[in-house]
Amino acid sequence: MAGILVYYKGGDELCTTYWYVMMIKKSYFFIIITYQYVDKEIVEAIEIYLSQEGYKVLKAYDGEEALKLLDKHKVDLLIIDVMMPRLDGIRATLKIREKQNMPIIILSAKSEDADKILGLNVGADDYMTKPFNPLELTARVKSQLRRYTQLGSTVEKENQAVYTVGGLMIDDDQKEITVDGEPVKLTPIEYNILLLLVKNQGKVFSIDQIYESIWNEDAIGVDNTVAVHIRHIREKIEINPKEPRYLKVVWGVGYKIEKL
Repeated sequence: MAGILVYYKGGDELCTTYWYVMMIKKSYFFIIITYQYVDKEIVEAIEIYLSQEGYKVLKAYDGEEALKLLDKHKVDLLIIDVMMPRLDGIRATLKIREKQNMPIIILSAKSEDADKILGLNVGADDYMTKPFNPLELTARVKSQLRRYTQLGSTVEKENQAVYTVGGLMIDDDQKEITVDGEPVKLTPIEYNILLLLVKNQGKVFSIDQIYESIWNEDAIGVDNTVAVHIRHIREKIEINPKEPRYLKVVWGVGYKIEKL
């Protein structure tokens, strides 16, 4: 069973947008909608609409309540706004990343590169700015869930689903990564980037190639997005991220996993 956690605050216009955003497909998803209590009627309206589409809806009216629901229910995707009561989206994402690896999409009116980098730095897999196209958000939700639940799921023989480079091992059946026997937690985006590079040891991928392979969309001005995820991967798999053993940069070209 998969799930979507919708964690979002907004005015009537953006709430109306959400009305359409969640029209994804008949599914088995759990959806948690988190708004301020003053938007209760809008939340209930969205709940009715989503329920008619076959979604299971859980509601929370502040960030802390959403975290409690996450402790009780399996959720597979989080859409979160930055500006939230009691616990903002940045701090909530940090807390969620302490325990969970589901995809996180940040929606924010903050559109500066520094804001986007901050969102990615704290653990988000994607960042969209308001106002946004609901069809684009829907596509991104589908894309994130596809990568999380299907991409990399193997149809190969069992012994072909384990990839090793030195002390780094990826068990793609179990979606587990270890370095020198120690488990490593990656976000879905980080996992798929690393899997792409490990499967193609020694091959250099440009930033655009990585983005288009993982995000399944054209790479336009994505240098910072990919670079942030690469840095996070290094921080998790390398003993010294400044002198990486596994994930190397080829200056002016891209990145590769070194053959060892």
